[in-house]
Amino acid sequence: MPTVLALETSCDESAAAIVRDHTVLASAVASQVEEHARWGGVVPEIASRRHVEALPQLVARVSAEAGLPLAELDAFAATVAPGLLGALLVASVTGRTLARLHGRPFLGVHHLEGHLCSVQLGEPLPPGPFLVLLVSGGHTELVRVDGPGQYIRLGRSHDDAAGEAFDKVARLLELGYPGGPAIQAAARSGDPRRFSLPKGRVSRPEGGFHPYDFSFSGLKTAMLRQVRALQQSGDPLPVADLAASFEQVVAEVLVERSCRCALDEGLGTLVLVGGVAANARLRGLLAERCGRDGLVWRLAPLAYCTDNAAMVGVAACQRLAMGARSPAGLGVAARWPLEQAGRLYETEPCF
Repeated sequence: MPTVLALETSCDESAAAIVRDHTVLASAVASQVEEHARWGGVVPEIASRRHVEALPQLVARVSAEAGLPLAELDAFAATVAPGLLGALLVASVTGRTLARLHGRPFLGVHHLEGHLCSVQLGEPLPPGPFLVLLVSGGHTELVRVDGPGQYIRLGRSHDDAAGEAFDKVARLLELGYPGGPAIQAAARSGDPRRFSLPKGRVSRPEGGFHPYDFSFSGLKTAMLRQVRALQQSGDPLPVADLAASFEQVVAEVLVERSCRCALDEGLGTLVLVGGVAANARLRGLLAERCGRDGLVWRLAPLAYCTDNAAMVGVAACQRLAMGARSPAGLGVAARWPLEQAGRLYETEPCF
């Protein structure tokens, strides 16, 4: 089984890991949350600078923890798309340099494929095909996985991703950044049924609605109006109830449409991955609904829900097993569809 050093710097988490198949030999993450919290969101230039500072130390740390010198590894991998261009370049250049230095293959990994593979770090998956609900800061998608590298998108958000909605509503409620953990903490003591909020739907041009797609812009607007109305009343803002009501409706929408998609597509297993997958209310509702609908459900381990390099390593090992290698000249891309992740391993660079 190959042993891979994987690097992740697509946004504001610097991460390195050494992975062998589905086993994490060492993993380290350097968070920038406190620094970006001052600005209410990620500042790309700051993120890139911090990646440059943190990554060499993280590589040295995981090599020492795994007891493996870099020269003894079988391959090097890094996230190359999608993400912040300057941030992506840090891991990409580092990974390609180490690969050339040690005469090993380099694999550029699609960030979302890494999230899809994160569930493999937990319980074994039943045989495919299966449906994955991927909910992170920048993505909310329903993806059918027919096998390694075989992905079909069945649903998506047409505006903000769920994670972005959490961040913006947390800012509205003055709860801080990142929004997901802040809202979850505030919602623990709140009443999730106090405020009635809309479950956004996406219209089809020919009429009706997209059954598996998501929209959170109307929900954010409803939250803004509710907050303004409460402020005008002069009463103290019931932050806990507002946070709980928002969290509840987001979780319900995600679970309802995901389970409907799985049943309609005849897929018996539903998998939850991504940063928002760490939300306790979402995990609880998913388990409850899947049990009622007769679906097998799997969750990515909490430690590997948010951005990390271990998931990148699993994706790289999976591609290595398929005989894949990335060209030395492969660059980075801010956007790149998951369905074309296989092109990262063509002879000529796709970007």
